[in-house]
Amino acid sequence: MSVWTLTYDGYDPAQERLREALCTVGNGYFATRGAAPESSAGPSHYPGTYLGGYFNRLCTEIAGREVCNESMVNMPNWLPLTFRPEGGEWFDLDSGAYEILEYTQELDLKKGLLNRRVQVRDAGGRTTTVAQRRFAHMGHRHLGALETTVLAEDWSGVIEFRSAIDGTVANTGVNRYLELDSVHLEPSEEGFDGALSWLAVETNQSRLRIGEAVRLRVHFEDEPVEPEFEYRTHAGHVSCEFAVELAEGSAVTVEKMVAVFGSRDKAISEPLEEARVHVARCRTFDELLVYHTLVWDQLWRRFETSVDPGDGDRVGMVLNLHVFHLLQTVCQNSIDLDVGVPARGLHGEAYRGHVFWDEIFIFPLMDFRLPSLTRALLTYRYRRLNEARRLAYEAGYAGALYPWQSGSNGAEETPTYHLNPLSGEWKPDNSHLQRHVNIAIAHNIWSYYQTTADEEFLAYQGAEMLVEIARFWASIATYNRALDRYEILGVIGPDEYHDGYPDAEEPGLDNNAYTNVMAAWSLCRAPEALDALRPYRQRELWERLSLEREELEAWDDISRKLKVPFHDDGVISQFDGYADLEEFNWDGYRQKYDDIQRLDRILHAEGDTPNRYKVSKQADVLMLFYLLSDERLAELFERLGYECTSETIHTTIDYYLARTSHGSTLSGIVHSWVIARRDRGRSWEQFVEALESDISDVQGGTTSEGIHLGAMAGTVDLLQRAYTGLNPREGVLWFDPALPDAVRELEMTIRYRGMWLGVKITRSSLVVTSDATDSGVCQIGVHDTLHDYEPGQTLEVSLS
Repeated sequence: MSVWTLTYDGYDPAQERLREALCTVGNGYFATRGAAPESSAGPSHYPGTYLGGYFNRLCTEIAGREVCNESMVNMPNWLPLTFRPEGGEWFDLDSGAYEILEYTQELDLKKGLLNRRVQVRDAGGRTTTVAQRRFAHMGHRHLGALETTVLAEDWSGVIEFRSAIDGTVANTGVNRYLELDSVHLEPSEEGFDGALSWLAVETNQSRLRIGEAVRLRVHFEDEPVEPEFEYRTHAGHVSCEFAVELAEGSAVTVEKMVAVFGSRDKAISEPLEEARVHVARCRTFDELLVYHTLVWDQLWRRFETSVDPGDGDRVGMVLNLHVFHLLQTVCQNSIDLDVGVPARGLHGEAYRGHVFWDEIFIFPLMDFRLPSLTRALLTYRYRRLNEARRLAYEAGYAGALYPWQSGSNGAEETPTYHLNPLSGEWKPDNSHLQRHVNIAIAHNIWSYYQTTADEEFLAYQGAEMLVEIARFWASIATYNRALDRYEILGVIGPDEYHDGYPDAEEPGLDNNAYTNVMAAWSLCRAPEALDALRPYRQRELWERLSLEREELEAWDDISRKLKVPFHDDGVISQFDGYADLEEFNWDGYRQKYDDIQRLDRILHAEGDTPNRYKVSKQADVLMLFYLLSDERLAELFERLGYECTSETIHTTIDYYLARTSHGSTLSGIVHSWVIARRDRGRSWEQFVEALESDISDVQGGTTSEGIHLGAMAGTVDLLQRAYTGLNPREGVLWFDPALPDAVRELEMTIRYRGMWLGVKITRSSLVVTSDATDSGVCQIGVHDTLHDYEPGQTLEVSLS
């Protein structure tokens, strides 16, 4: 096994949809699932191409109610390409017409290249070998390429090819959405001219126009061939057939280049015209591949995190796979697109391409590798600040309330109902009450600023968002005179299993500990951000936002008096009343169902509810220990008038570790993180399990609908920050390494406040290096010791 190659041997129809998601090729502008070019949507395959930021809204009547959803749109399929030897059947591995002799699919992570090799025998006894390569160009974001080479092993004669662009596709990639309307595209224009063919469509609600143009190039080795192309068109579809003569032992290659443009693009005239012009200018597959590979190489210099676990290449390969899919979803090509980070990537239709809180697991990796991308992704939130203000106002609050699910314009896209696939019932969806999405955004803003010292961003975007988020928390907090405490009522925490109290008519929980503590944190950060601004900009913001000293004094008061619930034994309660819930029969349900990750669906199907039990889908209270160090958390609790000792932390962690079903792929990351210091072996085991979330599809079918981007980035960040103790704070870059016993060495390159730093950590030393031509001066802290650091210096610190 290579750390740079994901390999599948043998054809397995039951695994194809999973492989298609994991073999997606993309470039931060568009991505195409790794479906075979000859395949079509069905039980075993789901071709899909998605453009970041392209949404469309459809409404469906379900159970007497109108359900409206905005979805990331499945775009016209540019892949279709198949062949047949004269008199034979069209090549299709699922048709039964071909005996599969060999099958290998390899995703080259280093080059961003999907390779496929198939050898088949048809009913006439003819043996044919097919080799295919595919990429979405990382240097030219509008271009993609598919190369197909067909070798006649033991026959000669005419071979026919069929290529197409299919705009009649729909969003049917998620089974539980199949009752919903799924046709988002209206055909607009089809055409062809020689080796060129094209198609334009328009979304039927958002009226976004998309143009795709394809150019075919046929050659024997390096000798070009100009066959006669026969085209057929109908609404939303254009196809082309052609034939060439093949001698035994010879091969023919068909290059299919695509250009994709949409009406959200900048510096264009019209999408279809741009697509035709760009694809006509395309060089050959190999020439395009050279530049594509170069850009990937440059990205890997920034993002590679090399770890030596001493037990093979599996860990390294999966880490590289996770970085690879992150960069295919968002990278330098995304910076000017006005897109957020879709929780399931550009790899499928689960969660409808929406943006959640998952970015809290993603941005820390970006902060240290490609901070300009973090800034662009935070700008997605800033552009939707007015919509967040409107959401707060409509809910009866001040400030800004960001939606739990965001899409095109920042409106709340959380569905009002969702389908339980176990029971077939449509149930109310109360997850919009997860107000803690505001915490994620505030934390991301502050972490970015601490890492980059980007004063312009803080002055013109970040501080304003922090102020409006603080205003929201101040307005949602209600004063309990009897307790002399502020409370936050009627919300849902990260757990999600609990959306209300047992038998309560209204949804929501009171005083979720994570929400309350981090709301206090947010109320502290907004004034700190204002104080960090230069006087003239500070004055401008005070004027524009109508800030008054009394308002900041109120924030200070609330940040000192928010209630944090505790069990009688000192464990931090997830919310008021959690300690009174029933204990759950974990052993009994594991025996009954084996896989109980989605306990909520199991219990609802039984006519029960997780609201009755001490169960968690994922880390909730434990998110506090994920986001804040023990020292910072103790300071925050002291500010709130509580004590948070090491014993409190350890007891609370152990309590919830025993009561979590890991129904989210994010859960294992947090659990590994919070025990990284006191139980390194167990932390590493949790980390390795988290690595397997998508590649092994541990949730049993969800990855085929889209990868879990937060979990992927979170595993890499766990190495980057948890095991290194990396923490930018108050102008110092702190390290406190604690490598697990299984790890002998960890190496990475990070960017801190404009300076590139090489970091190498072993069990005995920490070494920091940089280029002498770099600029900047910084302080590096290791354990409790500060070191002044200048470019070109080698800082080596013993860890013994």
